[in-house]
Amino acid sequence: MPKNSKAVKRQLDDDVRESVKDLLSHEDTCDGSFKKSSLIVGGGRGDGEGKELSLNGDMDVEDEGSDAEDDAARPAWNSKLQYILAQVGYSVGLGNVWRFPYLCQKNGGGAYLVPYLILLIVIGIPLFFLELSVGQRIRRGSIGVWNYISPRLGGIGFASCVVCFFVALYYNVIIGWSLFYFSQSFQQPLPWHECPLVKNKTTMFVVPECEKSSATTYYWYREALNISDSISESGGLNWRMTICLLAAWSMVCLAMIKGIQSSGKVMYFSSLFPYVVLICFLVRALLLKGSVDGIRHMFTPKLEIMLEAKVWREAATQVFFALGLGFGGVIAFSSYNKRDNNCHFDAVLVSFINFFTSVLATLVVFAVLGFKANIMNAKCVALNTKKIVALLGNEVSHDLIPHHINFSATVSAEDYQQMTEILRGVTEKDYPRLGLDSCSIEEELNKAVQGTGLAFIAFTEAMTHFPASPFWSVMFFLMLVNLGMGSMFGTIEGIITPLVDTFKVRKEFLTVGVSLLAFFIGLLFVQRSGNYWVAMFDDYSATLPLLIVVILENVAVAWVYGTDKFFEDLKDMLGFTPFRFYYYMWKYVTPLLLILLLGSSVIQLGMTPPSYSAWLEDMASEKSLKYPPWGLAVCISLVVMAIMPVPVVFFLRYFNIIDENAGVVSTISYKKGCIIKESVRPEEDDDASLIHAKSPGSEAPSPMPGNSIYRKQSGGVPDAAPNGRYGIGYLMADMPDMPESDL
Repeated sequence: MPKNSKAVKRQLDDDVRESVKDLLSHEDTCDGSFKKSSLIVGGGRGDGEGKELSLNGDMDVEDEGSDAEDDAARPAWNSKLQYILAQVGYSVGLGNVWRFPYLCQKNGGGAYLVPYLILLIVIGIPLFFLELSVGQRIRRGSIGVWNYISPRLGGIGFASCVVCFFVALYYNVIIGWSLFYFSQSFQQPLPWHECPLVKNKTTMFVVPECEKSSATTYYWYREALNISDSISESGGLNWRMTICLLAAWSMVCLAMIKGIQSSGKVMYFSSLFPYVVLICFLVRALLLKGSVDGIRHMFTPKLEIMLEAKVWREAATQVFFALGLGFGGVIAFSSYNKRDNNCHFDAVLVSFINFFTSVLATLVVFAVLGFKANIMNAKCVALNTKKIVALLGNEVSHDLIPHHINFSATVSAEDYQQMTEILRGVTEKDYPRLGLDSCSIEEELNKAVQGTGLAFIAFTEAMTHFPASPFWSVMFFLMLVNLGMGSMFGTIEGIITPLVDTFKVRKEFLTVGVSLLAFFIGLLFVQRSGNYWVAMFDDYSATLPLLIVVILENVAVAWVYGTDKFFEDLKDMLGFTPFRFYYYMWKYVTPLLLILLLGSSVIQLGMTPPSYSAWLEDMASEKSLKYPPWGLAVCISLVVMAIMPVPVVFFLRYFNIIDENAGVVSTISYKKGCIIKESVRPEEDDDASLIHAKSPGSEAPSPMPGNSIYRKQSGGVPDAAPNGRYGIGYLMADMPDMPESDL
């Protein structure tokens, strides 16, 4: 620096002002969008932070005109309704129908709703609001969002993409199964209505595997999946399921190929149709005998179970996965919003819609299962009545039978109950020798089923007893397809949006490429052993990695970026300061609860060795088998591959193998090709250099709040401007005492 540094500084200040004025004077007068230009002062600390300055004479911190241009460049939702339906369709999935009712029944009935609601408010809504906020504020997918907040934690976005891909692989297989059942529902009677008969030379007999189990169980395992006896026996491809998987991926690809412009329109049907079906099922089920028994059984609270830690852990896990946290789909969808959208209202609305959908689905499931339990109980009573009639006069005296019971007619469940109580009281020691099965509606309802067992076995069996059963079967499986599609749109958006934002590839080509790759990898799940692979991926590819991802998301915002600073951003974005409740949740309560949940999940995995439920054809029953050594290696690999991007990116950034400022534009560049990027060249003058992330020849950070200034840019930059306008580099002295206002 020369000795007369103050004079040099004044001269350089004037040069900068004159350069900016000259730059503005060369802009087209018709370019109204440039009358209020935005400069972004980028993160000199390598933390991805930045401030916007407007060159309109007032030096405004936030440039509304530039935001409007950025909003115009990025796709946007056609309406608020479309966006809400997209978020609802993504969060409300198959788990609401076949996981929540099972957990409710298993963990205390109506009492389970209390811990679920508490954890929804303490964990679910704050984290959902957090993801909506960062996506809407930064307007990027998961990779761009976490790179912006902290480059060293940029691996969070890549981990979310990997988990999304793993989940999409097997989730679309379930949609394929639903498509198969949907296609088979257009016949009367339904193909799983009764066991098939086999004819030999002399007689016809029921297939032994079906006779030992049930018609719907046999159809699921043998006709639909043609399942092998273990995961080690691949058995080759199931061609019918392969076609269904291809159809499922084709539907997803066509709906997503134009991004939210195409998928947003599909959301109107895929998000609303399941509610129509659920309400129709509830009304129909309530008109059937026994449905009230199922609902009463469901909501009878068992308060003592609420004190068990397992109930709270399972409720927290269900809240976590029900809202789709950590996948990146929530962030991707919210990134297409306007910056002033009230995302706090959206978070609360979608969370409670999700909760009430789960309760509605639980009502439907147990109303139908109550009807089924009454039918199964009636069959049991009829069978036992025949046994008692055969024993009359020998093992059972006529005097023990109440006089009003007429064996020539159908014996009611109440009369049967009275009769068996008398027999048990008189012949207490000899009663087991009568060989009577236990007939009880409560016992039938206590046979808890979830997942595919509920959808493809228990529910399908109940629907065979419905009047006009093919119609209800078509409606049910079409509902499952739509529920699955809504979740798949969000999952695929969690892959496509971050990659498009980061690598600037064509969305159409990337969508087709991802769909093709996922289909070919998905052939693993349509082998005869494919059901076991679906169970493996469901258990190990998402649970632990997603918990780690969401913990890191919470820490990145609350502790790395700063809760106070985040609250200021929210106030600027929403127009009001969110409740102080969120401050303490994000900073203390939610991270602690998530760490406890992660610890308990790890302990549970350690206490229960990895195993899967195999269907044995000879026994016609399920049996729990341990994974072979290579299967254990695959389980561990799924967890490691999903979380590996986090430490890899951290170490690459930490040891400067990848520059933390990589990808940040370092010189001024303007839209519409008026000013192009100019590569940064070291200047021979040691007193000045082009404005860029680091001063040439020096690793010392700039004393400025940010030392890279650039025009926000949305499109590609031409090689040369046709009207002779070229990139202009600004010279600025490296002066430690230069105040920010001197810009």
